[in-house]
Formats: sequence, C-alpha cells, structure tokens
Amino acid sequence: MNDDYFMQQALRQAQTAFDADEVPVGSVIVIDNKIISRGYNQVELLADPTAHAEMIALTSAFNYLGSKYLPEATLYVTVEPCLMCAGALYWSKIGRIVYGASDEKNGYLHITKETWPFHPKTTLSHGVLHQECASLMKSFFQQRR
Repeated sequence: MNDDYFMQQALRQAQTAFDADEVPVGSVIVIDNKIISRGYNQVELLADPTAHAEMIALTSAFNYLGSKYLPEATLYVTVEPCLMCAGALYWSKIGRIVYGASDEKNGYLHITKETWPFHPKTTLSHGVLHQECASLMKSFFQQRR
C-alpha cells in the first residue's frame, strides 16, 4: 500500500461528500498501513462550519486511539487543508500530511504566505492524485453554477 492507494480511499470519502451535496473533500488517517479513521465534509449536514473532513477524521482517530496526539499517523486529504484544519493538525502533532489538490482560495499555504503552520516534526507531501482530486472539486462547483 502506498500514497496513491490511501489517497484513493480519501477520494472515496470525497465522493460520499459530493453525493451528499457537500463540498467534496475526503480524508483518511493511517497508522502502520491501516486506516484508523475516515472523514468527509459534513458542514451542511451538521450545520457546523468546523465539520471539515480533516476535523471529522482527527476526532475519530483521537477516539480510536484514546490519545490527543498522532505522531505516528499520516493524514491523506484530497484538498490542501484550510488554516483551521492546519491549526488542528498542528495541535495533533500528526507525523505526516499528504494532500492531493491545492486550494488557491482557502488553503493554508495561500493564507499563511508559505509560513509552516504544522508541528515542526510533521512532514508534508502534496500533489498525490492531484488531477483526480481537483476534478471532483471542479465538477462539484460546475454543477452549482
């Protein structure tokens, strides 16, 4: 199992969000090649602007492990985390973040102007299945116009 495999799993979560008329962002958290939690955007369903895919997956992972830190975990998320999610990821001390598509409007990188918002030990990879992740977002917003 590799980054592409786990990003495919995050894409499945994003498709669930898409089908529920939510912004199609999905995520999974992995430890030792095992998915320990999943999340997809549920902002509309829960009427909660903090119900992002990353936040749902983080809460589930904390509950699963009985811990508030995830230094051995990797988050796979289809779209670049926003600043709120970047803050939550910082406090989780997550070991690695992998995202697919950039978010030029709301992503952490475009807001923080290249300041590292994650824990100092966190590593970052991006662009994994970029085309597939970006395509789902584009399809969603084209349908809404």
